[in-house]
Amino acid sequence: MRQYFPSNLKHLCSHYRSISDVCNRLKIHRGQFNRYLAGTSFPTSFNQKRICDFFGVEAHEIALPTDQFLQLISSRTPRPTLAMITAPQRAVEHLRQCSSSRLQDLVGHYHEYAYSISHQGRILCSLVSVKELDGHIVYERVEPSASRSNGSDRTSCYRYEGVAYYLGDRLFLIDYESLATSEINQTILIPSFKTRNARLNGLKMGVTACDHRVPVCSRVVWSSLGTKACGPEAFRKVREYRDDDQELDSDLKARLAKAQIIDGLFRII
Repeated sequence: MRQYFPSNLKHLCSHYRSISDVCNRLKIHRGQFNRYLAGTSFPTSFNQKRICDFFGVEAHEIALPTDQFLQLISSRTPRPTLAMITAPQRAVEHLRQCSSSRLQDLVGHYHEYAYSISHQGRILCSLVSVKELDGHIVYERVEPSASRSNGSDRTSCYRYEGVAYYLGDRLFLIDYESLATSEINQTILIPSFKTRNARLNGLKMGVTACDHRVPVCSRVVWSSLGTKACGPEAFRKVREYRDDDQELDSDLKARLAKAQIIDGLFRII
């Protein structure tokens, strides 16, 4: 079946500006690629997969007789290929593929506690919902606005949307404010291997809401609420607290306090 590979590959390359352009995109040496086109060499399994992924075809398809192959691809609805994906999209897909399957354990609802970026000495409680969507682990974070935190009856909130990855035994989360899209936040959490992520410790970085937009970093704790839909009680707790508020238990306060600057680095201790 390899006899048809060169002609089918030539046809796929004809849709691009030049053979050199294809080689540059594939990161395959031009001389080696020319041997594929001439039929004097056949790609390794690794390179064959790269070529097929790039053009959006399967390995068994590119080995079909050329007339069948041309009929197949001419009748097929175009689908995204690596050649059509931008560099940022490739980076996201790479991170998704490298992310540990343990990330599934993060799915559920959480209260996020962190020192308020905008109000000194206050602890902010947000509601985070993590789910799987289109093969990615994504989340929404609902954070109370200043008006609600100050005791007003208004219940307006900021909403953040983000994506999560599990790399090297750490959880990496990045989100943006979905309305104004004026900020990006990053959170790194340390997963628990003893329990099902009852409480997760970590650090969170963002910017203040004031005009100065000062970059800041805070200790953060995620407290699990389970996987079932959240009720009114979960939303009631979404507000700002004084750091001595009795509603905050001693374990939570201790976790938020375990950080200090060591050798110029803000670390969890």
